[in-house]
Amino acid sequence: MNPLSLRTIAAVLFSIAPAAFADDPTFTEPEQAGPDFAVQGEYVGEGCAAQVIALGEGKFHIVGWSKGLPGTAADVEKKVELEAQRDGEKVTFSGNGWKGAIEDGQIKGTNDDGQSWLLKHTLRESPTLGAKPPAGAVILFDGTSADAWSGGKMDERKLLAGGTTSKQAFRDYTLHVEFRTPFMPKSRGQGRGNSGVYNQNRYECQVLDSFGLKGEDNEAGGIYHTSKPKLNMCFPPLSWQTYDIDFEAAKWDGDKKVKPAILTVKLNGVLVQDHVAAPEPTPGAGLKDTPEPGPIQLQNHGNPVFFRNIWLVEKK
Repeated sequence: MNPLSLRTIAAVLFSIAPAAFADDPTFTEPEQAGPDFAVQGEYVGEGCAAQVIALGEGKFHIVGWSKGLPGTAADVEKKVELEAQRDGEKVTFSGNGWKGAIEDGQIKGTNDDGQSWLLKHTLRESPTLGAKPPAGAVILFDGTSADAWSGGKMDERKLLAGGTTSKQAFRDYTLHVEFRTPFMPKSRGQGRGNSGVYNQNRYECQVLDSFGLKGEDNEAGGIYHTSKPKLNMCFPPLSWQTYDIDFEAAKWDGDKKVKPAILTVKLNGVLVQDHVAAPEPTPGAGLKDTPEPGPIQLQNHGNPVFFRNIWLVEKK
C-alpha cells in the first residue's frame, strides 16, 4: 500500500476515534474519579494480597496473591483470578472457589475449604518518589518551567504533559522520571494510559496503565518490542510512579555498530530490567540508529499522561 493511502486511512481513523470513544470516562484527578476508583487498588492481609482492577460500570477483576504484593518478596505467587460486581455500596464476588465482598476499604472472603480472609486497602509509594537530583545533575523538569523541552507544556498543576522532547541530547546517563497515568476504567490494553519514555529518542521504556496485568514488553516496565519486565511493578492509575533508568549508549566503530545499547531499569524502586541489550531502536522511534547522542522523548499516545521531577546525571 502506498504511503498516501496509509496516511489517508490513519487520518480517517483519527477523525472517528473521539466519537467512537466519547463515552469512555477519563479522569486525571482522584477527586473526580468516582466510586469505582475508591475500590480499585491494592489490598494486603496476613500472608496474602490482592489487586483490584476497575473495568467500568461497577465491574472489577481481582488478582489474588500469596505471601504479598508483587515486589514485596521473592516468592510472591499469583493464586487466583476472579470477577466482581458492584451491588449498591458493596462489591461482591463469587467464583474459583471463593466468595466475599469489598466494602469500607476491606476485602472479606471465604473459600471452599472454609478459610476466611481479611485484606485492607493499602497505598504503596515508590522509594524513589520525590528523589532529589544530585549535584551536577541536568534538571529537565522541576515544575517551574517547560523551557528544557521542545513544545513542552506545563499545566496549572505544574505538571508536564506528554508529547515533548528534551532540547538537550545525551549519550550515557542515569535518568529519573515520575509519571502518572489517568484512570480510564472502560479502556483496555494499549488504549489505557499509554505513553513512553524514549531514551535517546530511540529506546522506549513503556508507560501504560498495566496494573494487575501479566507484565509484557508493551506494558509498564517493559522495553517496548525488546524485553518484558521481570515482574509487573505497575501501581494503580492516578498513583505517582517512578522510572529510574541507567542507560549506556550503543558503541560504534565508524558507521558500524559494535555493541547495542544497554538498559537497566527500576520501576517504582524495583529492578525490572537488568542490563538488557536493545539491539535496535523501538519501532516508531524519533531517531534512527546512528552514533549521535539523542534527547529524551515523553511520548504522546493520545492519553493524558503527566510527568514531574525529571532529572538526569550524565556519565563522562
